[in-house]
Amino acid sequence: MQKSLYATMRALPGQAEHLAGLLRDLARDVRAEPGCVRFVVYRLESDPAFFHVEETYRDAAAFEAHIGMAHGRRFNDAIKTLVEGGASTVTFLDPVA
Repeated sequence: MQKSLYATMRALPGQAEHLAGLLRDLARDVRAEPGCVRFVVYRLESDPAFFHVEETYRDAAAFEAHIGMAHGRRFNDAIKTLVEGGASTVTFLDPVA
């Protein structure tokens, strides 16, 4: 079964463009992972400092491989001083239909 989630984060004042660049780089790297099915980054239209990332992986093993990747660790370390709370908020999803 596929593993799906979304992550949200709000950039601190003056950091939105820096965060957007880091998210573009992360998207490129994650999309190259063999188990990645979907990785899409959005900005809230009414609040461009707020980012929403949708992710789907082939299965739980692919997700486990994803969280062990160096590019993800680098991203999470980099955003500690760029986003509210020092990290993204992750919500895991179960399919309904």
